[in-house]
Amino acid sequence: MIVNAGPKTCHWGFFTADLPPVATVASGDEVTINTVSGGPNVLPGAGFDVPPELLEIHAAGVPTVPGHILTGPVAVEGAMPGDVLQVDILDVQLRQNWGYTFIRPLSGTLPQDFPQYHHMTVPLDAARSEATLPWGLKLPLAPFFGVMGVAPPADWGRISTIEPRAHGGNLDNKELVAGTTLYLPVMAEGALFSCGDGHGAQGDGEVCVTAIETALQGRFRLTIRRDMDVTYPEAETPTHLITMGMHADLDRCVEIALRRMITLVAARAGISREEAYMLCSLAGDLRITQTVNREKGVHMMMAKALL
Repeated sequence: MIVNAGPKTCHWGFFTADLPPVATVASGDEVTINTVSGGPNVLPGAGFDVPPELLEIHAAGVPTVPGHILTGPVAVEGAMPGDVLQVDILDVQLRQNWGYTFIRPLSGTLPQDFPQYHHMTVPLDAARSEATLPWGLKLPLAPFFGVMGVAPPADWGRISTIEPRAHGGNLDNKELVAGTTLYLPVMAEGALFSCGDGHGAQGDGEVCVTAIETALQGRFRLTIRRDMDVTYPEAETPTHLITMGMHADLDRCVEIALRRMITLVAARAGISREEAYMLCSLAGDLRITQTVNREKGVHMMMAKALL
């Protein structure tokens, strides 16, 4: 199944549990989702391919508050609150030959240091898997979706796409490339998975508030799991386990990610929490995911070979 981006399949700037699904799949099915990114102010000049559906979305109306253009939601048959949605990220591809990065006053990690808006269009070469920055630097691409999430609980109402929360959303975790599996707690009937905020490349931190923002196509396998106890986003690469922490205070982010890794390591390795805590000190890696989404992020990585 392919879900294309467009005014009827995209929602801009929010998650909510009462948004009807644009498609429904059975547990274990694959779905390909096309996404777009950015408002009218980031469109490039001549010589770049602009997806026509992006212009249609702009024409339908630009929100008055910031947020991301997401494609979805896609419902998974039988998914109910308390289940876990396993999102196997099978493939991620560019959909256009450009991206953009900007600095916006009063935002980012240094909100007072850069009082002027500054924007750059970044040519992208899919064949070479590289971006060319304005000063000539060739930067390797590593595309991933900054936003992947399920619907929040109905009681949360409509929430912004900017802050990452327990439902996932704007995780901005550069480890979530093709070949990675993301686990999300199901909070509404059908799970209602959406994605967007395509990134061509990003550093840990995403300090100026943007990565190389671009349009991506993702191919996912969506599977309902009832044999897992996941109440907060977790992920798994071919080599590592990843736990996450989101909070306005980076110290709290560290504590959340670390506590979750201790629990995961103890269960996977069959050792005590005390032993898992010590192993995290010896071999776990804490990394700053992002520092710009009001709710900041830290993720911890542990090599599966050690468990």
